[in-house]
Amino acid sequence: MRREVSIGRPFRRLALPWLLVPLFGMPVHAEIIDRIAISVGNQVITESQIDEDVRITAFLNAEKVDLAAANRKKAASRLIDQSLVKREMEFSRYSLPALSDADASLAELKMRYKDESAFEQALAQSGITEDGLKQRLWWQVTLLRFIDYRFRSGIQIGDSDVDAYYQQQLPKWREQGIQPIPSRDDARPQIEEILTQQRIDQNLDTWLAEARTQVPIRYLDESLS
Repeated sequence: MRREVSIGRPFRRLALPWLLVPLFGMPVHAEIIDRIAISVGNQVITESQIDEDVRITAFLNAEKVDLAAANRKKAASRLIDQSLVKREMEFSRYSLPALSDADASLAELKMRYKDESAFEQALAQSGITEDGLKQRLWWQVTLLRFIDYRFRSGIQIGDSDVDAYYQQQLPKWREQGIQPIPSRDDARPQIEEILTQQRIDQNLDTWLAEARTQVPIRYLDESLS
């Protein structure tokens, strides 16, 4: 998912429970509201999780909620990727951050609104809760930290890579009227980080593609495949 995050990438949240608890003792006539939509190995993604992902994504992007099939399909794909990442976290025994690590992101998001009442009204219009939103923000924090932990190690940016990127940027800086144009040495730390993030994204995409071939993925809701 670069990373919704940019991950311009279609990414996501993993903070919601993935394993369903068997409903023993339910009357046979009772209606099961939350259906399993997709199974990813021994984890499941439910219809309500997909709908919530669509709603929270729209809220974060300041867009109107649209539960059309295309948007639900994109949400399902994001949730599959997150399920695969969660599986990797469990295998590597990665230590999860505290929920409070999302407090700063939530406070920054609230600054979009004139007061708490306006924020709560926006949540209600999108059909989400503050707790659900905070879980999503927590997952974004968790995801970004894990991606760095898992994929940054071993990446090396050489002089030729820095030079090539710097030469590409020079005409853009001139067009934008940036003065003074930074020297190669001054720009190097920022260029190295940009190129490192690009490599991390590439490594993540490759890993996700491979993981999708190794972990059984079953669509119980075929409209999401």
